[in-house]
Amino acid sequence: MKCIAAMFRRLADQGETALIPYITAGDPDLKTTEALVLEMARRGADLIELGIPFSDPLADGPTIQAACIRALKQGVHLEDVLALVGRLRQETDIPLVLMGYYNPVLQYGLERLARDAARLGVNGFIIPDLPGEQAQAWRRVALKAGVAAIFLAAPTSGPERIRAIGQLTRGFLYYVSVTGITGARTELPSELITALKEVRTLVKCPVAVGFGISTPEQVRQLAPYVEGIVVGSAIVQRVAQLQGQQLLKEIGDFVASLKAPLRG
Repeated sequence: MKCIAAMFRRLADQGETALIPYITAGDPDLKTTEALVLEMARRGADLIELGIPFSDPLADGPTIQAACIRALKQGVHLEDVLALVGRLRQETDIPLVLMGYYNPVLQYGLERLARDAARLGVNGFIIPDLPGEQAQAWRRVALKAGVAAIFLAAPTSGPERIRAIGQLTRGFLYYVSVTGITGARTELPSELITALKEVRTLVKCPVAVGFGISTPEQVRQLAPYVEGIVVGSAIVQRVAQLQGQQLLKEIGDFVASLKAPLRG
């Protein structure tokens, strides 16, 4: 949790916006995921989200659903993603946030998960189907362990709820740019910048925007209005299409192109 706060402070001092890539852990396999994290960190990522494979990812579109299926076929589950973070911590200190659904979290055990995640080097957790108002038990154990419980707000949330979520979340507020599911989009909603300006007046914590962002030009347009930008499906699409060293180079080049407009 402190690692995430320090990252945002450092970037603010440098006049930069954080680039937050997302990939599904275990797609196509855990060895490749490990290599991708290290390459993205080297090429400009500031924080990386690792998706925990799940059979029914309600907030995700076809691209990440397919990635979850590929990872599950490899036998990758929550325990494997935690172990992956432990291995990555021997190579990098980049902030790592896990994104996964509540069922596996609950089965693992809230207190046990918070404790194990902190021990292995997880800095934060996003649970899309756990609203902040219903997350008292999770927030309590995560805070005790030093793991950021990160919550989402959407265009449908309304000012009062966004203000409340901004008080509950730790690390940053994840603002969903569109109503609906994840997926790369050629155009973002015309009202998004207006909405982000309003969100900034409602919360004091850093704000990161995600869902649908897929090009350096979109990143450039949004950078002045947030502290972080999440890019997921556009990266996961490339993971599905490429292999080996070509995969690492393509993803690295893409991450570098996304980070370039965010530098001070």
